[in-house]
Amino acid sequence: MAIVIDSTLSYLQTRLNLSLEKLELYKGRSINEILEAEAAAGNPLAIELAQELTTNVNLLIEIFKLADPNNKFMILMNMSSQQLKEFLPLMEDEDLVQGLMYFTQDKLLSMLREVPPEQLVNTILELFSQEEVIQMMPEDQIDKLLTSHDLDKNKVLQHLKSIPAEYIAQMIETVTGKACEDTDQLAMLGQINDFGPLEYKDALTSLQPTQKRQLTLSLVKEHKELYQLFDPHAYTDMINQNKQKPELVKAMAVIERDEIMKMIEQLPNDLMSIVITQLDTEEFADTLMKKHPEIIAELIAG
Repeated sequence: MAIVIDSTLSYLQTRLNLSLEKLELYKGRSINEILEAEAAAGNPLAIELAQELTTNVNLLIEIFKLADPNNKFMILMNMSSQQLKEFLPLMEDEDLVQGLMYFTQDKLLSMLREVPPEQLVNTILELFSQEEVIQMMPEDQIDKLLTSHDLDKNKVLQHLKSIPAEYIAQMIETVTGKACEDTDQLAMLGQINDFGPLEYKDALTSLQPTQKRQLTLSLVKEHKELYQLFDPHAYTDMINQNKQKPELVKAMAVIERDEIMKMIEQLPNDLMSIVITQLDTEEFADTLMKKHPEIIAELIAG
């Protein structure tokens, strides 16, 4: 594994007490070659340094200048996808979320459709107000929610009380084909309650569109879980039409960490490596030392 760091030879000169003559001789050689040559020449400092390189995190950081993201990247690019994934749990949430910027917006929306519904809803409500969500929601999705078997009929009837009586009467007339004789709203709601399943569904979908959205907004404000009854694609279409990628990525910070990591794992190795360069340097070096001593050996060997 070739990792070229200009200051490495200078560090070895100081640490091993090398003469200028030897310094010139060792130019272009790997760390391992220099340590072997010095150990063979009887330099005890070389033996000590060789032992420390596999146990001393700070020394590893210093000799390979791991605080420089470019040097981390050079190491990471020689790792497999599975090895790279081992670093993700160590990263800060903010750095993981920022890594989402390496995806196209289309890919982000595709992945967003796969997250648990509650987390998709949380993302949407970071981007839009509740009023905006319901206003932009396609009418077929509004109908889907209002007629869902997962929506308690009593909840709907309770919130229909906020709808003016004349619109309730129209609902009844659409189903019965007759003028509504009741003028009392509670009596009309009782009549709707007595409708069969198909009549009830027809009554709700026939509600005047503005009032239908008002009813839906009233329901979701009190019962946030109802947002999950809308199809994921309805939300992602809404995002695609109204928001740019930076806004979307910022909002996705509300998604749980495990889901964000699953997304980052879908990046190509080179882009995943760039994301991981933001990992705390000591965490990075310690992980190399504990889990990948073979990589350190390759670095030393040049």
